[in-house]
Amino acid sequence: MKRLFFPPLILTAIVALALEEPHSNPVANIQTQEKPQVEVVFVLDSTGSMGALIEGAKQKIWAIANEIIQQKPTPEVRMGLVTYRDKGDEYITKVFDITDDIDAIYGYLQSITAGGGGDVPESVNQALDEAVNKMEWSTKEREVYRVIFLVGDAPPHMDYQDDVKYPDTCKTAVEKHIIINTIQCGNEPSCTPIWRDIAVKSEGEFVQVAQTGNVVAVPTPFDKEIAAETAKLNATIIVYGSTRQQVEITSKLATSSTMSSSAQADRSVFNNFASGRAVQGRGDLLYDVVGDSSLLEKSAELPELLQNMSVDEREKYIKEKQQERDEINKTIGELSAKRAEWLVTEGKKQRLNASTGLSFDESVAEMIQRQMGKVGVK
Repeated sequence: MKRLFFPPLILTAIVALALEEPHSNPVANIQTQEKPQVEVVFVLDSTGSMGALIEGAKQKIWAIANEIIQQKPTPEVRMGLVTYRDKGDEYITKVFDITDDIDAIYGYLQSITAGGGGDVPESVNQALDEAVNKMEWSTKEREVYRVIFLVGDAPPHMDYQDDVKYPDTCKTAVEKHIIINTIQCGNEPSCTPIWRDIAVKSEGEFVQVAQTGNVVAVPTPFDKEIAAETAKLNATIIVYGSTRQQVEITSKLATSSTMSSSAQADRSVFNNFASGRAVQGRGDLLYDVVGDSSLLEKSAELPELLQNMSVDEREKYIKEKQQERDEINKTIGELSAKRAEWLVTEGKKQRLNASTGLSFDESVAEMIQRQMGKVGVK
């Protein structure tokens, strides 16, 4: 019987987090631990036929991130994205470099729409070359799981003379300890043998899913409660820094508010379990000050309320806010545990009724589960 994956299999880890003492600062704990690294780059066909899959990927990016952080010790997660079309389209490739700012990756993914294409081959070779050779992969040799997921429905143009052809790119990937997994959407016969060949040449895996990706979002009875607590968490954010940095934080919060209820809950679970953050990236003083206490001395970068305080007063204010955040995070952790339990029982039934065949997110999750241990990330 085919094993179905559900992102809430992080239940055990979430329960452990939920039972922590209410004021044991998860941010401080996480920043002082030595953790393995996971680097994931999605190379995504964004031609017209991929519209449904792209929309599904937008809903499931946080669930995929949750699958990664269930490992122990909790890994540092970095993601990147390459979208591609073909010569003559609006663009050939767009690259978003590897980052630990998953909010930024989500925002970039939100901007991607399907369009162009027409003939069957696409600029797969160029996209794969840029993913392997132009991304800022870590140089650390051990305890790093580096993986590319090539997702598309058409083979590469092998007639473009200026391309680095995929066999050469696969060879380089192996030398850099980067696994390339291929996910074929649909059943284009000219795509299948090449997608299989790419996976074999780069020590990865091949899977074929429906053209739509079979992505199913399952709302739970706990999503609204998690959203309410997340709103409280967002209220503890102290935005600081340059105008650009402040705009980025407010933009991320605005983008997250447009997610489906299940995606918002997945995001909250990830932030709660992985770091205790309210938002990814720099710009939230309450999180950033844990790793850099000197920020409280830089009056010009602080909000007006803190500018009028002494450094000692700022420290006291921050400590009180951190304690408030810890309490909210504890509640979110408890709700997340209940949500995870519901999803592996009632949610499983709903997903089975709504989906036929393996989905895009299940495919990614199962490959991650199999491969992380093989490269020393367990």
